[in-house]
Amino acid sequence: MPEQPISDNLPVSAGALLGHRAFLFFLLSRSLSRFSSQIAAVAIGWQIYDLTGSAFDLGMVGLVQFLPTALLVFVAGHAADRYERKRVVQLCQLVEAATALYLATITYLGAVGEVQIFIATFVLGIAGAFESPTTAALLPLIAPQGSLQRATAISSGAAQVATITGPALGGFAYAVAPHLAYAVMVLFWVVGMILTGFIRPRPQAIAKEGTNSDNIFAGVRFIRGNPAILGTISLDLFAVLFGGVTALLPIYARDILQAGPVGLGVLRAAPAVGALLMTVVLARHAISRHVGLRMFQAVIVFGLATIVFALSPWMWLSVLSLAVLGAADTISVVIRFSLVQLSTPDEMRGRVGAVNFLFINASNQLGQFESGLTAALFGAMPAAVLGGVATVAVALLWMKLFPSLRKVESLE
Repeated sequence: MPEQPISDNLPVSAGALLGHRAFLFFLLSRSLSRFSSQIAAVAIGWQIYDLTGSAFDLGMVGLVQFLPTALLVFVAGHAADRYERKRVVQLCQLVEAATALYLATITYLGAVGEVQIFIATFVLGIAGAFESPTTAALLPLIAPQGSLQRATAISSGAAQVATITGPALGGFAYAVAPHLAYAVMVLFWVVGMILTGFIRPRPQAIAKEGTNSDNIFAGVRFIRGNPAILGTISLDLFAVLFGGVTALLPIYARDILQAGPVGLGVLRAAPAVGALLMTVVLARHAISRHVGLRMFQAVIVFGLATIVFALSPWMWLSVLSLAVLGAADTISVVIRFSLVQLSTPDEMRGRVGAVNFLFINASNQLGQFESGLTAALFGAMPAAVLGGVATVAVALLWMKLFPSLRKVESLE
C-alpha cells in the first residue's frame, strides 16, 4: 500500500483511500480513541448519577472536562505546530490509558468517589485538549490532495462505528461490572497508541521560530480575519451549546424512558447510527454545491430533531430522532472541518484547530453543563425543548450575520 499521496491532482475514491496505508492506520487509531471516549462517557455519566443522583453533577462532568481545553487551547495548538504530530497523539493516548487504568483500579477496589472521578475526568480533558487539534492537523498530511472532504467523511464514519459500539459495550460492561468498562478503555487506548506509531504522513510545515506565524496566538488572528471560518466555528459553538441533550440521556434512560444502563448505551449510540449512514452517503457523493447553505440546513434539522427527542415518551421515537440528529450533525461536521482545514496554511493548522476544538468543546461540554443546570431548574424535558428551539434560532440568525458563509459554493 502506498505511503505517499495516491494522486496529486485528481480526487481519490473511497475504496482507494481505504487502501492507503497511512490513512488506514489513522482511521484505526482515531476510531479506537473514540471508542474509549464513548465508553468513558457512559461509565462516568452513569457512575456519577449512581453516586449522587444529581442532574447538576452530571452537568459538572462536562464543565470539568472543558476547563483544560479553555486553559490549554493555545499551548496545545502551538505544540501541534512545533512538534511531530503523531508523537503528540501517542503521548495523549498513553496518558488516557493510564487514567482509565486508575479508574478501573479504584472502582474495582470500591474506593471510587465523586472527587476521584472528577480528577480523572480533568486529566482526560487535558489529554483531549492536545490530542484533538493535533489529530485534525494530521489528517491533511495523510489525505491525498483533492480528497479531504471524502477523507473527512470516511474518518468520521469510522469514528462513528466506534461511537455506536462504544456506548453499547460500555453499557453492557458497566452492567456486568463497573471496572470492566474502564479496563476495556485501557486496552483500546494502548492499541490506538501503537497504531499511531505506524502512520507515515507527508512532511509537516513548521513556522520559523520568532516569526509572526510562530506566535502562539496566530490562530486567533487568522480566524478573526476570515469571516467564513469565524462564522463556521461560532455557529457550532452556539447551536450545539443550546441544543445538546447528551448530558440528559442518563435522566431520560432511567426516569423517562425507564430503559436502564443498557438503554442508555442504545440512546448514546443512536446519533452515531444516523451519522454513520450519512457518512456512507458523503463518502460516495461529496457535497459539491451550495455547501454553506447545506450546513445551515443541517443545523436547523439538528435543532428540530432535538425537540422531537425532548417530547418523545417512546423509546423507538427517541432513538429515531437521535439518529436524525446525528445524520444532520455529520453533514455540518464534514463541511466545517473541510472548510477550516482547506483555508488554513499547514504551519498554522494546529493553532487554528486548537481554537476550533475550544469552540467544539465549549458547545459539547459547556452545553452539557448548561443542560444539567437548566434540567435542575426546570426539568429535563423543558430544558431539552428550549435547547432545540434555541439551536434553530441561532442557525437562522447566523445566516443573516455571516452571508459570506451562507454563499460558499464549494470546498475543493
